[in-house]
Amino acid sequence: MKQKLSILFSIVFLSLILFSAKGFSQGMHFSQYYNAPLLLNPANAGLSSESDYRFGAQHRTQWAALPAPFTTTAVYADFQALRAKNETNWLGLGFAFFNDNVGDGKLNLFRSEMFLAYHIQIGSSNMISFGGAASYNSRSVNFSKFSYPVQWDGFTFDRTASNQEGKGLEKSKFNSVSAGVNYALFPSDAIYIKAGFSTSNLNKPTETFFKGGDNQLMFRHTANIDLLLKTADNFILNPSGYYTTQSGAREIVYGTLMNFNLAKEVEQVANNQLIFGVFHRLGDAVIGVAGMQINTWKVMASYDYTISTLPANAGKGTGAFEVSVRYESVYSEYSRSRRIYHCPRF
Repeated sequence: MKQKLSILFSIVFLSLILFSAKGFSQGMHFSQYYNAPLLLNPANAGLSSESDYRFGAQHRTQWAALPAPFTTTAVYADFQALRAKNETNWLGLGFAFFNDNVGDGKLNLFRSEMFLAYHIQIGSSNMISFGGAASYNSRSVNFSKFSYPVQWDGFTFDRTASNQEGKGLEKSKFNSVSAGVNYALFPSDAIYIKAGFSTSNLNKPTETFFKGGDNQLMFRHTANIDLLLKTADNFILNPSGYYTTQSGAREIVYGTLMNFNLAKEVEQVANNQLIFGVFHRLGDAVIGVAGMQINTWKVMASYDYTISTLPANAGKGTGAFEVSVRYESVYSEYSRSRRIYHCPRF
């Protein structure tokens, strides 16, 4: 068993090294990517071994001390459908809203998205999932919020003075399509492995503030691997990795969560856990994570300690704070007793 786990960790580690390269970009993202299943891959809609539906929310504030901080918020929900008719194949439905802001000009991206997935169990220890999503996106910027040279009086910028630009709030709208696939392997109650790949902007939409502009959004590819390893009755190790690339820019995050069971042996009906973790965003930040699960509720917080030279004027350590909350449950007692595929649990 130990030899198998050693080989498994070696494969994951080498995969992450092969993914590594220079060049990163600031797109809409979360350090707690594992708590943003629909943003990660549309094939995750309705994919859960312990619940029939879930609701979640996340909020991220990045580089608050800098002149142009980022704030990102997400709200999502997904559901299983047609599960009672065929327990090894079912439909996943979901929706999500994302809002991203940056800078004095309130450069904003608002996205509403619908998800559809189908999950097929292959034998007793394999599953494959396919998913797609369609989103409506609105991008805006308020030029009146910026400071211009004509507003400088020699000592300060006078925001009440005319900027002589004649521009205020500008908006751009576009639709985007994405698709993804997941493969899961669960040979026993102690091991669960899931690997996924997705691509967004399949229709290469145009995003521009200028009439007749041709700024086309290129494909954004995302890959992730997630492992659940129950190494003791009261401990589950959850290493994972995330990789995304678009137009030559790349982001890689990898690390592990550690779940500790708080319930006493005679109280195993409770699902109370302490969660700790550490992650690394390659070339950018070290991420500490802490949280708790109490029955159907999970709350987690993380902090990105910046180690890159990007926020040089604010000093190292200027990072990001992120918090997430999730609620998940089942439709009925029949669903509670149904457990078709293995997934490590307390």
